[in-house]
Amino acid sequence: MKTKLRFYTCLFCLAAVASLMRAAVTPAPAAAPPAPSATADNEDTALSPTSLKFSDPAKPGKIKLRVMWGDVTVTGADAPEVTIVSNIKNKNAAEKRADGLRRLDSEVTYTATEKDNVITIDLTGDGPAAAASGATLAITTPRATSIVVENSLGGSVDVKNLVGDVEIRSLNGEVTLDRISGSALVETMNGEIHATFVKVAEGKPLSFTSMNGEIDVRVPADTKANVRLRTHNGAVYTDFDEKALVTKTEAARGHISSHVRVVTSDSTGKSTSEVEADWHNDVKEAVREAVRAGAEAAREAAQAAREAAHAAREGIAEANGAPIPPIPPFPPMPHVMPSLSGGKVVSGPLNGGGPEIQIATMNGTITLRKMQP
Repeated sequence: MKTKLRFYTCLFCLAAVASLMRAAVTPAPAAAPPAPSATADNEDTALSPTSLKFSDPAKPGKIKLRVMWGDVTVTGADAPEVTIVSNIKNKNAAEKRADGLRRLDSEVTYTATEKDNVITIDLTGDGPAAAASGATLAITTPRATSIVVENSLGGSVDVKNLVGDVEIRSLNGEVTLDRISGSALVETMNGEIHATFVKVAEGKPLSFTSMNGEIDVRVPADTKANVRLRTHNGAVYTDFDEKALVTKTEAARGHISSHVRVVTSDSTGKSTSEVEADWHNDVKEAVREAVRAGAEAAREAAQAAREAAHAAREGIAEANGAPIPPIPPFPPMPHVMPSLSGGKVVSGPLNGGGPEIQIATMNGTITLRKMQP
């Protein structure tokens, strides 16, 4: 019962954080950043594509993308270089104003640099402005490129038509992988995960984790893999028949009594009671970590919200010439992804076994199905 209470407390904290973040990043009309346009300070820079080449195009390159808040699309193509299209400016792009002025405060921009066959893309800017900007990044890259995405606050991530490996860590937002052939590691605190693979290669494991959100993974019908599916509050579905996917289900027993009778042991040699106790402790610790992170972020978001509200109230004073106190930068949300263990586990070989496919969610349905031709 205590574990359930702590768990729902965690969910309440996460919901409160999301609400406060939305309040904190909704600026007054006077404070909203201007939309990209062909004004003097934006001339030919806001929407102009940026192109970069890997220093050794004969070898697969890598893209590292760090975004505070924004929607990201990465598409593999038969192209010799990487192209970036965004609704925000490339900080490195030449900027000219007819009046000769240059901007000193921080604006929402991105940078893109290449070194040792790695292209690093950073979206930067003051927190509230970054969140309110509705930033988007559309990246086209050679198919063999590997992708690493870190989305520290929120936004959707879409990756498609890649042969290279994919690694995505996001706090809030849906993650979609479409027609992928490499390995995949996807983690999101709050958001659904949808993934379709045209091939699951030997030695290319797949791992998907969401604290709150359903996970739907599609693989070819002849895929050979060792499957492990885990959810605490949700169902597990598949359209593979019983001969192709032979599974066993292990369910947690709930509250652990100090007088549990030992009847079996697992592959580690631990008794049933010991395994359940481990699960019980892991879940408690995961909830504690999430609650601590949620409480800290809630305090910081609340402070930013108070500052934004104060600035909005002073709008009239600004019209009369009185200065408005500056809003401090929106604090970044710590990326905390507690390890998930326990719950009900469905595991077994698919078509005789092969690379690992691991899917875990605290709250949500898991579906493993055959990819449609």
